[in-house]
Amino acid sequence: MPFPILQWREIAAEYNSGTLLLGNGASRAVSDRFAYGSLLEYVQDHNLVVDEVTRLFRLFKTFDFELVLRMVWQASNVNQTLGIPDDATHRAYVSVRDALIQAVRDVHVDYDRASRHLPSMYQFLKSFDTVLSLNYDLLVYWTMTYGLSIDDGHRFKDCFTRDRKFDDAWRKFRDPINEQWNTLVFYPHGSLALCRDSVEEEYKIHSDGAPLLEAILDVWQGGRGVPLFVSEGTMDQKVTAIRNSFYLSTVFREVLATDRITLTIYGWALAEHDQHLLKRMAGTGIRKVAVSVHHGDQDFCNVAFQAIKKYLGRVDVDFFDSESPGCWIHPNPGAQI
Repeated sequence: MPFPILQWREIAAEYNSGTLLLGNGASRAVSDRFAYGSLLEYVQDHNLVVDEVTRLFRLFKTFDFELVLRMVWQASNVNQTLGIPDDATHRAYVSVRDALIQAVRDVHVDYDRASRHLPSMYQFLKSFDTVLSLNYDLLVYWTMTYGLSIDDGHRFKDCFTRDRKFDDAWRKFRDPINEQWNTLVFYPHGSLALCRDSVEEEYKIHSDGAPLLEAILDVWQGGRGVPLFVSEGTMDQKVTAIRNSFYLSTVFREVLATDRITLTIYGWALAEHDQHLLKRMAGTGIRKVAVSVHHGDQDFCNVAFQAIKKYLGRVDVDFFDSESPGCWIHPNPGAQI
């Protein structure tokens, strides 16, 4: 018997003020340029890395660009500091860095192309009290900044302070200050806007008036930091990478384990390599889960239903059309901005 697939407006009120988890399908809805799930796959398809760099990925048994870039960056910095002649390590670092920069330039849409969707994305995101974005791109970040110009009593907070550091006392950001209500935003797998410096300090990159994507790439190009995101790898590899980051581990240990009643999933395939997220949310009190479905895919409904039941137990599961009005980039004709 097929699973019923509802319109978002039929169930939206039941999931209001709950948790939203965004996957790659949300980014692909904005642009097909985000269809490359693996940056390594992209650079290999476009011959952006040399053989010696490919050997590094094999050595570390990973597909994770962030890990390999960080390892060779640290090795290059140590060699230069100690005066150890080693052009090969620096060349490898430059090759990995430049390949990543080129891949991000090619894959990521610019702000102007995404901007027409921001009003709808803003209305959708602000209806939740917590947003968990698994995407490394800047779409959620741009939506947050778009909301700064709207006087509606709402505010997004990512729990980073004015000195660009993450505040691990993140729960205090729930308390309204100058707003009536707020939405806390977290990146369980990191983001382009997050960075590590040479001593492993993590911070958020600010654009200071320049386009944010260019500001991020400038930090990488100038060797002032490496990106903090985990976009590839098996479930075990991702969990290991998460544990090696103060920000990511805090989100994983504390934010995901926070009590919640409802969970809405949009654009997430619930693939096996990402199911550590569901596992971490087990026992948090979730009673209802809403899952977006693209083009009525019943096979996906079955996979999603089984994964949710495996980790979350006896919860109600609603499936809704990913293109229905009011969800993500699809305008709600009755919404007031």
